[in-house]
Amino acid sequence: MFIRALYTLLLATASPLLLFGLYRRRPNKPEFGPRWKEHFGLTPPLAETGKQQPIWIHAVSVGESIAAIPVIKAIKKNHPEQAIVVTTTTSTGAEQISKLGDLVEHRYMPIDFAWCVRGFLKTIKPSAMLIMETELWPNTLATVHQANIPVVVMNARLSERSARRYAKFQPVFDMIAVNLDHLLCLHRDDADRFAQLGIPPERLSVTGSVKFDIQIEPALIEQSQRLRQQLGESRPVWIAASTHNGEDEQILEAFNTVKQQHPESLLILVPRHPERFDSVAELCQSQGLSCVRRTLAQDVEEATNVYLADTMGEMLLLMGAADVTVMCGSFIGDKVGGHNMLEPAALAKPILTGPSYYNFADITQQLEAAGALEVCHNAGEIGERLSALLSDPAECKRMGEAGCEVVKNNQGAVAKTLAVLDQQLAGPNR
Repeated sequence: MFIRALYTLLLATASPLLLFGLYRRRPNKPEFGPRWKEHFGLTPPLAETGKQQPIWIHAVSVGESIAAIPVIKAIKKNHPEQAIVVTTTTSTGAEQISKLGDLVEHRYMPIDFAWCVRGFLKTIKPSAMLIMETELWPNTLATVHQANIPVVVMNARLSERSARRYAKFQPVFDMIAVNLDHLLCLHRDDADRFAQLGIPPERLSVTGSVKFDIQIEPALIEQSQRLRQQLGESRPVWIAASTHNGEDEQILEAFNTVKQQHPESLLILVPRHPERFDSVAELCQSQGLSCVRRTLAQDVEEATNVYLADTMGEMLLLMGAADVTVMCGSFIGDKVGGHNMLEPAALAKPILTGPSYYNFADITQQLEAAGALEVCHNAGEIGERLSALLSDPAECKRMGEAGCEVVKNNQGAVAKTLAVLDQQLAGPNR
Protein backbone atom coordinates (compact mmCIF):
# COMPACT_ATOMS: atom_id res chain seq x y z
CA MET A 1 0.00 0.00 0.00
CA PHE A 2 2.87 2.37 0.87
CA ILE A 3 4.58 1.69 -2.47
CA ARG A 4 1.39 2.41 -4.42
CA ALA A 5 0.79 5.60 -2.42
CA LEU A 6 4.32 6.74 -3.21
CA TYR A 7 3.81 5.86 -6.88
CA THR A 8 0.54 7.85 -6.97
CA LEU A 9 2.29 10.86 -5.44
CA LEU A 10 5.04 10.67 -8.06
CA LEU A 11 2.46 10.28 -10.83
CA ALA A 12 0.55 13.32 -9.58
CA THR A 13 3.76 15.33 -9.64
CA ALA A 14 4.68 14.21 -13.14
CA SER A 15 1.18 14.23 -14.66
CA PRO A 16 1.22 17.84 -15.90
CA LEU A 17 4.24 17.05 -18.06
CA LEU A 18 2.78 13.72 -19.19
CA LEU A 19 -0.51 15.32 -20.13
CA PHE A 20 1.25 18.16 -21.91
CA GLY A 21 3.07 15.61 -24.06
CA LEU A 22 -0.17 13.75 -24.74
CA TYR A 23 -2.25 16.80 -25.67
CA ARG A 24 0.40 18.94 -27.34
CA ARG A 25 -0.61 19.77 -30.88
CA ARG A 26 1.68 18.31 -33.47
CA PRO A 27 1.51 18.37 -37.26
CA ASN A 28 -0.57 15.51 -38.70
CA LYS A 29 -1.56 14.23 -35.25
CA PRO A 30 -5.33 13.70 -34.76
CA GLU A 31 -6.85 15.99 -32.16
CA PHE A 32 -8.57 14.69 -29.02
CA GLY A 33 -11.16 17.47 -29.17
CA PRO A 34 -13.77 17.39 -26.39
CA ARG A 35 -13.01 13.71 -25.78
CA TRP A 36 -10.03 14.64 -23.57
CA LYS A 37 -12.40 14.29 -20.62
CA GLU A 38 -12.41 10.53 -21.11
CA HIS A 39 -8.85 10.41 -19.80
CA PHE A 40 -10.27 11.60 -16.48
CA GLY A 41 -12.94 8.93 -16.23
CA LEU A 42 -15.75 11.06 -17.70
CA THR A 43 -16.65 8.31 -20.13
CA PRO A 44 -19.77 8.39 -22.32
CA PRO A 45 -21.96 5.28 -21.94
CA LEU A 46 -21.84 2.63 -24.62
CA ALA A 47 -24.60 2.03 -27.11
CA GLU A 48 -27.05 -0.79 -26.40
CA THR A 49 -24.91 -3.79 -25.41
CA GLY A 50 -27.62 -6.43 -25.09
CA LYS A 51 -27.62 -8.87 -22.21
CA GLN A 52 -23.85 -9.31 -21.92
CA GLN A 53 -21.49 -6.95 -20.20
CA PRO A 54 -18.78 -5.65 -22.54
CA ILE A 55 -15.26 -7.03 -22.67
CA TRP A 56 -12.71 -4.25 -22.22
CA ILE A 57 -9.60 -4.50 -24.43
CA HIS A 58 -6.80 -1.99 -23.90
CA ALA A 59 -4.30 -1.27 -26.68
CA VAL A 60 -2.19 1.76 -25.85
CA SER A 61 -1.36 3.01 -29.37
CA VAL A 62 -1.06 2.10 -33.05
CA GLY A 63 1.05 -1.06 -32.84
CA GLU A 64 -0.98 -2.61 -30.05
CA SER A 65 -4.24 -1.68 -31.76
CA ILE A 66 -3.21 -3.45 -34.96
CA ALA A 67 -2.07 -6.49 -32.95
CA ALA A 68 -5.42 -6.65 -31.14
CA ILE A 69 -7.53 -6.69 -34.30
CA PRO A 70 -7.26 -10.46 -35.03
CA VAL A 71 -8.34 -11.22 -31.46
CA ILE A 72 -11.23 -8.76 -31.66
CA LYS A 73 -12.47 -10.27 -34.92
CA ALA A 74 -12.16 -13.80 -33.56
CA ILE A 75 -14.12 -12.95 -30.40
CA LYS A 76 -16.88 -11.37 -32.47
CA LYS A 77 -16.95 -14.33 -34.85
CA ASN A 78 -17.34 -16.80 -31.97
CA HIS A 79 -19.63 -14.55 -29.91
CA PRO A 80 -21.46 -12.16 -32.28
CA GLU A 81 -23.55 -10.65 -29.47
CA GLN A 82 -20.56 -9.90 -27.27
CA ALA A 83 -20.02 -6.16 -26.86
CA ILE A 84 -16.40 -5.00 -26.94
CA VAL A 85 -15.01 -1.64 -25.89
CA VAL A 86 -11.44 -0.83 -26.89
CA THR A 87 -9.43 1.83 -25.11
CA THR A 88 -6.33 3.54 -26.39
CA THR A 89 -4.24 6.23 -24.76
CA THR A 90 -3.30 7.99 -27.98
CA SER A 91 -5.37 9.59 -30.71
CA THR A 92 -3.37 7.74 -33.38
CA GLY A 93 -4.38 4.48 -31.73
CA ALA A 94 -8.00 5.64 -31.76
CA GLU A 95 -7.68 6.28 -35.48
CA GLN A 96 -6.72 2.63 -36.02
CA ILE A 97 -9.62 1.30 -33.94
CA SER A 98 -12.07 3.49 -35.84
CA LYS A 99 -11.37 1.34 -38.92
CA LEU A 100 -13.21 -1.53 -37.22
CA GLY A 101 -16.46 0.38 -37.61
CA ASP A 102 -19.38 -1.00 -35.63
CA LEU A 103 -17.46 -4.08 -34.53
CA VAL A 104 -16.36 -2.31 -31.33
CA GLU A 105 -16.79 0.98 -29.50
CA HIS A 106 -13.79 3.13 -28.66
CA ARG A 107 -13.04 5.10 -25.52
CA TYR A 108 -9.88 6.76 -24.30
CA MET A 109 -8.05 5.04 -21.47
CA PRO A 110 -8.46 6.79 -18.10
CA ILE A 111 -5.16 7.96 -16.66
CA ASP A 112 -3.73 5.92 -13.82
CA PHE A 113 -5.53 7.47 -10.87
CA ALA A 114 -8.02 5.26 -9.03
CA TRP A 115 -10.80 7.87 -9.20
CA CYS A 116 -10.42 8.14 -12.98
CA VAL A 117 -10.56 4.37 -13.42
CA ARG A 118 -13.57 4.07 -11.10
CA GLY A 119 -15.44 6.60 -13.24
CA PHE A 120 -14.74 4.48 -16.32
CA LEU A 121 -15.81 1.25 -14.60
CA LYS A 122 -19.01 2.80 -13.26
CA THR A 123 -20.10 3.78 -16.76
CA ILE A 124 -18.82 0.84 -18.83
CA LYS A 125 -19.28 -2.04 -16.33
CA PRO A 126 -16.90 -4.43 -18.14
CA SER A 127 -16.96 -8.16 -17.46
CA ALA A 128 -13.20 -8.49 -18.04
CA MET A 129 -10.14 -6.47 -18.95
CA LEU A 130 -7.81 -7.77 -21.67
CA ILE A 131 -4.51 -5.90 -22.01
CA MET A 132 -2.53 -6.13 -25.23
CA GLU A 133 1.15 -6.59 -24.32
CA THR A 134 2.61 -5.27 -21.08
CA GLU A 135 0.81 -1.95 -20.56
CA LEU A 136 0.54 -2.44 -16.80
CA TRP A 137 -0.54 0.55 -14.70
CA PRO A 138 -0.53 -0.13 -10.92
CA ASN A 139 -3.58 1.92 -9.90
CA THR A 140 -5.64 0.74 -12.86
CA LEU A 141 -4.88 -2.90 -12.15
CA ALA A 142 -5.61 -2.55 -8.43
CA THR A 143 -8.90 -0.74 -9.04
CA VAL A 144 -10.06 -3.26 -11.65
CA HIS A 145 -9.05 -6.18 -9.41
CA GLN A 146 -10.89 -4.68 -6.43
CA ALA A 147 -14.02 -4.50 -8.60
CA ASN A 148 -13.73 -8.29 -9.06
CA ILE A 149 -13.05 -7.94 -12.78
CA PRO A 150 -10.58 -10.50 -14.18
CA VAL A 151 -7.46 -9.08 -15.84
CA VAL A 152 -5.73 -11.01 -18.63
CA VAL A 153 -2.56 -9.88 -20.42
CA MET A 154 -2.26 -10.97 -24.06
CA ASN A 155 1.02 -11.19 -26.03
CA ALA A 156 2.84 -10.91 -22.70
CA ARG A 157 6.59 -10.71 -23.11
CA LEU A 158 9.44 -10.18 -20.67
CA SER A 159 12.97 -9.79 -21.97
CA GLU A 160 15.95 -10.89 -19.92
CA ARG A 161 16.91 -7.27 -19.43
CA SER A 162 13.43 -6.29 -18.20
CA ALA A 163 13.34 -9.30 -15.89
CA ARG A 164 16.59 -8.21 -14.27
CA ARG A 165 15.21 -4.71 -13.77
CA TYR A 166 12.02 -6.02 -12.17
CA ALA A 167 14.04 -8.31 -9.90
CA LYS A 168 15.88 -5.27 -8.51
CA PHE A 169 12.51 -3.79 -7.52
CA GLN A 170 10.66 -6.97 -6.59
CA PRO A 171 8.09 -5.22 -4.31
CA VAL A 172 7.04 -3.03 -7.25
CA PHE A 173 6.57 -6.06 -9.48
CA ASP A 174 4.66 -7.86 -6.72
CA MET A 175 2.33 -4.87 -6.42
CA ILE A 176 1.47 -5.26 -10.10
CA ALA A 177 1.47 -9.06 -10.32
CA VAL A 178 -1.04 -9.64 -7.52
CA ASN A 179 -3.72 -8.00 -9.67
CA LEU A 180 -3.15 -10.12 -12.78
CA ASP A 181 -5.38 -13.17 -13.24
CA HIS A 182 -3.60 -14.66 -16.22
CA LEU A 183 -0.76 -13.93 -18.64
CA LEU A 184 -0.78 -15.29 -22.17
CA CYS A 185 2.94 -15.35 -22.97
CA LEU A 186 4.62 -15.18 -26.34
CA HIS A 187 7.17 -17.90 -25.61
CA ARG A 188 8.21 -20.37 -22.94
CA ASP A 189 11.18 -18.14 -22.06
CA ASP A 190 8.79 -15.28 -21.27
CA ALA A 191 6.66 -17.53 -19.06
CA ASP A 192 9.76 -18.83 -17.27
CA ARG A 193 10.92 -15.29 -16.50
CA PHE A 194 7.51 -14.33 -15.14
CA ALA A 195 7.58 -17.49 -13.02
CA GLN A 196 11.03 -16.61 -11.67
CA LEU A 197 9.58 -13.26 -10.55
CA GLY A 198 6.86 -15.05 -8.62
CA ILE A 199 3.88 -15.50 -10.97
CA PRO A 200 2.30 -18.92 -10.13
CA PRO A 201 2.51 -21.42 -13.04
CA GLU A 202 -1.28 -21.85 -13.10
CA ARG A 203 -1.58 -18.17 -14.07
CA LEU A 204 0.75 -18.54 -17.05
CA SER A 205 0.04 -19.91 -20.54
CA VAL A 206 2.18 -19.94 -23.67
CA THR A 207 0.02 -19.06 -26.67
CA GLY A 208 2.53 -17.54 -29.08
CA SER A 209 2.19 -14.16 -30.70
CA VAL A 210 -1.15 -13.18 -32.22
CA LYS A 211 0.91 -11.03 -34.58
CA PHE A 212 1.82 -14.20 -36.50
CA ASP A 213 -1.88 -14.68 -37.28
CA ILE A 214 -1.79 -11.81 -39.71
CA GLN A 215 -4.14 -12.25 -42.65
CA ILE A 216 -3.32 -10.62 -45.97
CA GLU A 217 -6.61 -9.81 -47.65
CA PRO A 218 -6.83 -10.13 -51.45
CA ALA A 219 -8.23 -6.59 -51.59
CA LEU A 220 -5.05 -5.28 -49.96
CA ILE A 221 -2.88 -7.08 -52.51
CA GLU A 222 -4.89 -5.47 -55.29
CA GLN A 223 -4.47 -2.04 -53.69
CA SER A 224 -0.73 -2.60 -53.40
CA GLN A 225 -0.53 -3.60 -57.05
CA ARG A 226 -2.39 -0.46 -58.08
CA LEU A 227 -0.02 1.64 -55.99
CA ARG A 228 2.97 -0.06 -57.56
CA GLN A 229 1.63 0.82 -61.00
CA GLN A 230 1.49 4.46 -59.91
CA LEU A 231 5.04 4.30 -58.52
CA GLY A 232 6.45 2.51 -61.56
CA GLU A 233 6.24 -1.23 -62.20
CA SER A 234 9.64 -1.56 -63.86
CA ARG A 235 11.72 0.54 -61.47
CA PRO A 236 13.25 -0.89 -58.27
CA VAL A 237 11.22 0.17 -55.21
CA TRP A 238 12.23 -0.27 -51.58
CA ILE A 239 10.64 0.87 -48.34
CA ALA A 240 12.17 2.21 -45.13
CA ALA A 241 9.46 1.43 -42.58
CA SER A 242 8.87 3.23 -39.28
CA THR A 243 11.88 5.52 -39.21
CA HIS A 244 12.71 7.40 -36.04
CA ASN A 245 14.59 10.64 -35.52
CA GLY A 246 18.21 10.01 -36.50
CA GLU A 247 17.44 7.19 -38.92
CA ASP A 248 16.20 9.16 -41.92
CA GLU A 249 19.68 10.54 -42.50
CA GLN A 250 21.08 7.01 -42.53
CA ILE A 251 18.39 5.83 -44.92
CA LEU A 252 19.07 8.70 -47.32
CA GLU A 253 22.80 7.98 -47.12
CA ALA A 254 22.08 4.37 -48.04
CA PHE A 255 19.87 5.63 -50.87
CA ASN A 256 22.84 7.46 -52.36
CA THR A 257 24.67 4.12 -52.52
CA VAL A 258 21.67 2.40 -54.10
CA LYS A 259 21.33 5.10 -56.76
CA GLN A 260 24.87 4.47 -57.98
CA GLN A 261 23.77 1.05 -59.23
CA HIS A 262 20.06 1.74 -59.59
CA PRO A 263 19.65 5.42 -60.51
CA GLU A 264 15.96 4.91 -61.32
CA SER A 265 15.15 3.39 -57.91
CA LEU A 266 12.42 4.81 -55.66
CA LEU A 267 12.39 4.98 -51.87
CA ILE A 268 9.10 4.75 -49.96
CA LEU A 269 9.91 6.55 -46.72
CA VAL A 270 7.57 5.98 -43.77
CA PRO A 271 8.26 8.02 -40.60
CA ARG A 272 6.96 6.33 -37.44
CA HIS A 273 5.34 9.43 -35.93
CA PRO A 274 3.06 11.85 -37.80
CA GLU A 275 4.58 14.94 -36.20
CA ARG A 276 7.78 14.22 -38.16
CA PHE A 277 6.22 14.12 -41.62
CA ASP A 278 6.98 17.76 -42.43
CA SER A 279 10.56 17.70 -41.13
CA VAL A 280 11.37 14.51 -43.05
CA ALA A 281 9.99 16.07 -46.24
CA GLU A 282 12.23 19.09 -45.64
CA LEU A 283 15.22 16.79 -45.03
CA CYS A 284 14.69 15.08 -48.39
CA GLN A 285 14.40 18.37 -50.20
CA SER A 286 17.50 19.76 -48.47
CA GLN A 287 19.47 16.84 -49.92
CA GLY A 288 18.30 17.64 -53.43
CA LEU A 289 15.86 14.74 -53.66
CA SER A 290 12.58 14.98 -55.49
CA CYS A 291 9.97 14.10 -52.87
CA VAL A 292 6.27 13.38 -53.39
CA ARG A 293 3.91 13.21 -50.41
CA ARG A 294 1.20 10.57 -50.43
CA THR A 295 -1.46 12.83 -48.92
CA LEU A 296 -1.06 15.38 -51.70
CA ALA A 297 -1.91 12.77 -54.36
CA GLN A 298 0.86 14.09 -56.59
CA ASP A 299 1.96 12.18 -59.68
CA VAL A 300 5.09 10.07 -59.24
CA GLU A 301 7.41 10.73 -62.16
CA GLU A 302 10.63 9.09 -63.32
CA ALA A 303 12.56 11.90 -61.64
CA THR A 304 10.86 11.30 -58.28
CA ASN A 305 13.30 9.87 -55.72
CA VAL A 306 11.25 9.63 -52.53
CA TYR A 307 7.60 8.75 -51.96
CA LEU A 308 6.87 10.08 -48.47
CA ALA A 309 4.10 8.06 -46.81
CA ASP A 310 2.65 10.77 -44.57
CA THR A 311 -0.32 8.63 -43.49
CA MET A 312 -1.04 6.21 -40.66
CA GLY A 313 -2.22 2.60 -40.73
CA GLU A 314 -1.18 1.85 -44.32
CA MET A 315 2.04 -0.04 -43.71
CA LEU A 316 0.88 -3.32 -45.23
CA LEU A 317 -0.37 -1.55 -48.34
CA LEU A 318 2.93 0.31 -48.74
CA MET A 319 5.11 -2.74 -48.08
CA GLY A 320 3.10 -4.68 -50.63
CA ALA A 321 4.13 -2.16 -53.29
CA ALA A 322 7.88 -2.48 -52.56
CA ASP A 323 10.51 -5.05 -53.53
CA VAL A 324 12.51 -4.96 -50.28
CA THR A 325 11.70 -3.77 -46.74
CA VAL A 326 14.17 -2.05 -44.42
CA MET A 327 12.66 -2.21 -40.93
CA CYS A 328 13.77 0.77 -38.87
CA GLY A 329 13.67 1.59 -35.18
CA SER A 330 16.80 -0.57 -35.13
CA PHE A 331 19.56 1.80 -36.26
CA ILE A 332 19.66 4.25 -33.31
CA GLY A 333 21.24 2.26 -30.51
CA ASP A 334 18.99 0.79 -27.84
CA LYS A 335 16.42 3.61 -27.84
CA VAL A 336 13.65 1.69 -29.63
CA GLY A 337 14.55 -1.97 -30.01
CA GLY A 338 13.16 -2.51 -33.49
CA HIS A 339 9.68 -3.05 -34.88
CA ASN A 340 7.57 -6.02 -35.94
CA MET A 341 9.09 -7.87 -38.90
CA LEU A 342 6.05 -10.09 -39.50
CA GLU A 343 4.19 -7.76 -41.85
CA PRO A 344 6.87 -7.81 -44.58
CA ALA A 345 7.41 -11.53 -43.93
CA ALA A 346 3.71 -12.27 -44.44
CA LEU A 347 3.88 -10.28 -47.68
CA ALA A 348 6.86 -12.37 -48.87
CA LYS A 349 9.25 -9.42 -48.88
CA PRO A 350 12.98 -9.76 -48.12
CA ILE A 351 13.85 -7.87 -44.94
CA LEU A 352 16.83 -5.84 -43.77
CA THR A 353 17.02 -4.57 -40.19
CA GLY A 354 19.49 -2.90 -37.87
CA PRO A 355 21.37 -4.50 -34.95
CA SER A 356 19.01 -3.24 -32.21
CA TYR A 357 15.94 -5.48 -32.34
CA TYR A 358 15.66 -6.63 -28.72
CA ASN A 359 11.89 -6.07 -28.60
CA PHE A 360 11.45 -8.61 -31.40
CA ALA A 361 14.45 -10.83 -30.80
CA ASP A 362 12.71 -14.18 -31.27
CA ILE A 363 10.90 -13.15 -34.45
CA THR A 364 14.07 -11.62 -35.90
CA GLN A 365 16.20 -14.64 -35.04
CA GLN A 366 13.69 -17.04 -36.60
CA LEU A 367 13.57 -15.01 -39.81
CA GLU A 368 17.35 -14.65 -39.93
CA ALA A 369 17.86 -18.39 -39.35
CA ALA A 370 15.45 -19.12 -42.21
CA GLY A 371 17.33 -16.81 -44.55
CA ALA A 372 14.46 -14.34 -44.79
CA LEU A 373 16.19 -11.44 -43.05
CA GLU A 374 19.63 -9.88 -42.87
CA VAL A 375 21.05 -7.57 -40.19
CA CYS A 376 22.88 -4.44 -41.35
CA HIS A 377 24.95 -2.33 -38.97
CA ASN A 378 25.23 1.00 -40.78
CA ALA A 379 24.15 2.98 -43.83
CA GLY A 380 26.94 1.51 -45.94
CA GLU A 381 25.79 -2.05 -45.32
CA ILE A 382 22.17 -1.11 -45.97
CA GLY A 383 23.08 0.42 -49.31
CA GLU A 384 25.26 -2.52 -50.36
CA ARG A 385 22.68 -5.18 -49.48
CA LEU A 386 19.86 -3.22 -51.09
CA SER A 387 21.83 -2.79 -54.28
CA ALA A 388 22.53 -6.52 -54.39
CA LEU A 389 18.94 -7.55 -53.67
CA LEU A 390 17.42 -5.13 -56.16
CA SER A 391 19.71 -6.72 -58.80
CA ASP A 392 18.67 -10.26 -57.87
CA PRO A 393 14.89 -10.93 -58.14
CA ALA A 394 15.47 -14.66 -57.58
CA GLU A 395 17.13 -14.01 -54.21
CA CYS A 396 14.34 -11.61 -53.26
CA LYS A 397 11.81 -14.31 -54.07
CA ARG A 398 13.72 -16.94 -52.07
CA MET A 399 13.96 -14.68 -49.00
CA GLY A 400 10.31 -13.70 -49.28
CA GLU A 401 9.13 -17.30 -49.48
CA ALA A 402 11.27 -18.20 -46.47
CA GLY A 403 9.67 -15.39 -44.46
CA CYS A 404 6.18 -16.58 -45.42
CA GLU A 405 7.05 -20.07 -44.22
CA VAL A 406 8.16 -18.77 -40.81
CA VAL A 407 4.86 -16.91 -40.42
CA LYS A 408 2.79 -19.96 -41.40
CA ASN A 409 4.69 -22.26 -39.05
CA ASN A 410 3.95 -19.99 -36.08
CA GLN A 411 0.28 -19.31 -36.71
CA GLY A 412 -2.48 -20.45 -34.38
CA ALA A 413 -1.91 -18.01 -31.50
CA VAL A 414 -5.36 -16.43 -31.85
CA ALA A 415 -7.07 -19.83 -31.48
CA LYS A 416 -4.92 -20.66 -28.44
CA THR A 417 -5.61 -17.22 -26.99
CA LEU A 418 -9.37 -17.60 -27.38
CA ALA A 419 -9.29 -21.06 -25.82
CA VAL A 420 -7.59 -19.70 -22.69
CA LEU A 421 -9.80 -16.61 -22.64
CA ASP A 422 -12.94 -18.76 -22.75
CA GLN A 423 -11.68 -20.62 -19.68
CA GLN A 424 -10.64 -17.48 -17.84
CA LEU A 425 -13.81 -15.55 -18.61
CA ALA A 426 -16.24 -18.37 -17.94
CA GLY A 427 -16.48 -17.60 -14.23
CA PRO A 428 -19.11 -15.70 -12.27
CA ASN A 429 -18.10 -12.36 -13.78
CA ARG A 430 -19.43 -13.32 -17.22
